[in-house]
Amino acid sequence: MSNSDLPGAPIWIELYTEDTQAAAAFYGELFGWTTVDSGPEYGGYVTFQRDGEPVAGLMRNDGTTGGVNSWSVYLESDDVTNTVGMAEANGGEIEIEPMQVGALGHMAFVTDPSGARVGIWQPLEHQGFAARAEVGAPAWFELLTSDYESVIPFYRNVFGWDTHTMSDTDEFRYTTLGKDEEARAGIMDAKNLLDGQRSRWSFYVQVEDTDVAVKRALAAGANELMRVDDSPYGRLAAIADPVGVPFMLMGPNLAPQDD
Repeated sequence: MSNSDLPGAPIWIELYTEDTQAAAAFYGELFGWTTVDSGPEYGGYVTFQRDGEPVAGLMRNDGTTGGVNSWSVYLESDDVTNTVGMAEANGGEIEIEPMQVGALGHMAFVTDPSGARVGIWQPLEHQGFAARAEVGAPAWFELLTSDYESVIPFYRNVFGWDTHTMSDTDEFRYTTLGKDEEARAGIMDAKNLLDGQRSRWSFYVQVEDTDVAVKRALAAGANELMRVDDSPYGRLAAIADPVGVPFMLMGPNLAPQDD
């Protein structure tokens, strides 16, 4: 069984970057991840491991496909071909046609109606990340979208999401896959935050101490995109790795200080 427990839940994250050796060193230093090369039969694909178990993928951007350095989020499917067909029928576009990845599974990429790129993974031997919401593992997944009204039915119809409205005010619109403590991902109305940028999927990695993790990342060549701050969901930070790929950190809020 995969680590996800709701239809269409996030199942894998993958870094596409021009310098895989530098990325392996950076994320190894930051999260303690190690790497395993899948060999030439899988195009030199590298798997990040946490405590000896898969947590993320790493693929070299050689500049031939026109893709940009980025992290991607994959959602689980029990039939990639059918999911891609549903994506097209609901206003999405195919970016990478369904294909089998050896004995590991089947994959594809589509864009949703707001232009956000999302991977699809139908697991066989590879069941996705082995841990979620633990230190050093992805903890939360979030779509920042410029077309909130269109993408909610898209993910409901294409991936079978059980959607729940968490907030619906002019200041904050947010819908989740699953409800309350069972939620596995979120959709945020981010048209006022994206500032002309493309809608995108993002994720948070759980850390023991957000401030310490940020300092470690900066010392290793990263840039801070958002000041560390407490929130109702933990102490959050946004980081760009040394080649500019953004990701998020999430740790416990600071303890109140006695006066």
